[in-house]
Amino acid sequence: MRNFCLAILLLLAHQLFAQSKEEASVKACIDQLFTAMRTGDSSLLAECFSPTALLQTIVSHQDGSTEVKTEPVQLFVSSVGKPHKEVYDERISYGSILVDDNLASVWTPYQFYLGEKFSHCGVNAFQLVKLNGRWKIQYIIDTRRKGDCL
Repeated sequence: MRNFCLAILLLLAHQLFAQSKEEASVKACIDQLFTAMRTGDSSLLAECFSPTALLQTIVSHQDGSTEVKTEPVQLFVSSVGKPHKEVYDERISYGSILVDDNLASVWTPYQFYLGEKFSHCGVNAFQLVKLNGRWKIQYIIDTRRKGDCL
């Protein structure tokens, strides 16, 4: 019985180690996105996305209506790479990170700054896929608001 319990503990430890290694790889992909935004590096940014990635934002209008806007990834990448006066500084914290095989789902509350000036806040919801051994962002949907940050 003792050997059985030891085997179960070793198996669980191995699973936890593998999971934390995958979580670290997922975080590295997301961190690369925000590093590329801060440095204005469109090549580094483009590497973050799968070839069929999708970007969406949930917009709440003053009249109470809600809209989901889609932005082409290439438009986002090129806008980050264009010269701009202020640094695009999105400061995130990691909420949940869930990984199963080649799929990861990540929740990141954020605050966005243009240089040192606060612009907006919200939450990013990422879906990542592992392609050819590397995590890539497949989908981002976010919320945006000027106040009432988490």
